[in-house]
Amino acid sequence: MNKNVKEFIKRGLMACWGGPIILAVVWLFIDNGNITSQISLYKAGVSVISVTILAFVVAGISTIYQIESLPLAIAGLIQCLVIYLTYLVVYLLNGWINKSIIIPFTIIFASSFIVIWICIYLVTRK
Repeated sequence: MNKNVKEFIKRGLMACWGGPIILAVVWLFIDNGNITSQISLYKAGVSVISVTILAFVVAGISTIYQIESLPLAIAGLIQCLVIYLTYLVVYLLNGWINKSIIIPFTIIFASSFIVIWICIYLVTRK
């Protein structure tokens, strides 16, 4: 198996346990604030699986920077697109956002990604 694929899987597995825990904490706050009614076990299960997959992919894709033949800008673009598409698909499938706010979601995502990427680049460069 390719060393980058192994690293992707390793990073993904290390990160994906946190998603369900964060989701559970969010649910506890929502329940405590009486913000919403109860959800079905099916919806809870799908949410947990979705967040786990999301965390796995987002953590794993950082291995793109280990491919030495890729220029840094191309690796960053690939990472951005993979994370964006993963978030968008998971959010839409779970009904966490609707299609009418895809453009604002995209603008906020891209802006945030660029700012975070530049900050991390500047810190690691030093």
